[in-house]
Amino acid sequence: MKYRVAPALALVLALGACASGTGSDTSRNALIEELPEAVRALAAPHQDLTAVRFGPEGRCYWYRHEGPVETTFLPLRTRAGRPICARPAAPPAEEA
Repeated sequence: MKYRVAPALALVLALGACASGTGSDTSRNALIEELPEAVRALAAPHQDLTAVRFGPEGRCYWYRHEGPVETTFLPLRTRAGRPICARPAAPPAEEA
């Protein structure tokens, strides 16, 4: 009996992986119309710079990667392999 459960469980897990998360926040998924030149200069080659978005949760840039099986967003990286992120805002100066 335990051998019949394994294929059913595998099917459920496989179908669950195909589910897409459709959030109501469209601003997070919006592509940047014009990528800043500084970001273009930092980006390593072989990344799709025509489909880039800015992730507010991590303050980093993400590019659309179209692989042989799926299309997903990956962190935009420099030639050294570091993610390209915005610096956190400086804390306000204290008044004396």
